[in-house]
Amino acid sequence: MTGDVAVLGAGMHPWGKWGRSFVSYGTAAARAALADAGIGWGDVQSVVGADTVRGGYPGYVAGATFAQALGWQGSRVTSVYAACASGAQAISTARAQILSGMADVVLVVGADAAPKGFFAPAGGDRPDDPDWLRFRLLGATNPTYFALYARRRMALYGETPEDFARVKVKNAAAGVLNPNARYRRAVSADDVAASAVVADPLRLLDICATSDGGAALVLSGMDFARRHGAANPVRVRAVSTVSPTYPRTVPDLPDIATDSAAAVAPAPVGFRESIARAAYEESGLGPEDLSLAEVYDLSTALELEWYEDLGLCAAGGAAGLLHDGVTALGGRVPVNPSGGLASFGEAVPAQAIAQVCELTWQLRGTAGDRQVPGARVGITANQGLFGHGSSVVAVR
Repeated sequence: MTGDVAVLGAGMHPWGKWGRSFVSYGTAAARAALADAGIGWGDVQSVVGADTVRGGYPGYVAGATFAQALGWQGSRVTSVYAACASGAQAISTARAQILSGMADVVLVVGADAAPKGFFAPAGGDRPDDPDWLRFRLLGATNPTYFALYARRRMALYGETPEDFARVKVKNAAAGVLNPNARYRRAVSADDVAASAVVADPLRLLDICATSDGGAALVLSGMDFARRHGAANPVRVRAVSTVSPTYPRTVPDLPDIATDSAAAVAPAPVGFRESIARAAYEESGLGPEDLSLAEVYDLSTALELEWYEDLGLCAAGGAAGLLHDGVTALGGRVPVNPSGGLASFGEAVPAQAIAQVCELTWQLRGTAGDRQVPGARVGITANQGLFGHGSSVVAVR
């Protein structure tokens, strides 16, 4: 089933390291979204929570966790987990409930209180868990995975560490303008080059931090939005949560080997490219229609990969777009006008929701100094570990 749902409200708790429970960040974001929508908590018929797995038991039932924190009122509750794609799956679940007639108004919430440093798997022995295996067998932290992608781009397309640094410079300049961002300081290419090497060729400022934060959306059916007085709301038109197609022939941690292509030829479109393509097909739009994009820049090199996966350019053309200013504020298709993960850091269950918050504010024309003029169509993209696609198209 396809169709538009209205984004009546968007809210965030600023990113940082606040030292509190993820529940406090999520409820603050939820209250902000409800206030933005002009909706009372008692009017919400369903809560979809994106899980915070590292937060312990309450994170595994995030929908009920946030419903309880806001005050039990009988709403339907749902919890989803898809690593970095959790927020998109929460939006997809909410949209399905609205389009099927199960609910008129749904609150979507994600929040995290991330550990210091780089993410590691939960304790215990789990030899059937590829995330556990990549740490135990390879010692491969997330920056290792980011660096492998960077090295691959250098080998295939001749990109350089200086190209990667330009991404950080661009996103930091946007983050300065975002009051919800954790890092609000301009960064130069020299600053990136002077930061410590973490996983060659990536330096500390090439890699996103781990952060605390929360984001929330109030979604509704179009009829409800009109009755509520929202004649022309931002609308979610497509949500892609696709999985890979066998065989996968590009290494992609936490999997530590590729599928064999001896008997079955690889699909003509790779997994990451298929994420956005599915969203385009569902929305009836294409890359030529985009006003802006919010992508998961876990590292500077991975942002360049998304330019190609979104169809903004052909393979190997990403650095050219960056050099020409196409993806900067003021360019033809700004990418990460929020400042991206470079300015926020990862708050895993919240980030895909936060991306849609940014699209909402941009499409409303209320993004302040980082506003993309005349924004009408935006797309988000990220990839959750274990084969979770995530892309949302929003329009106005």
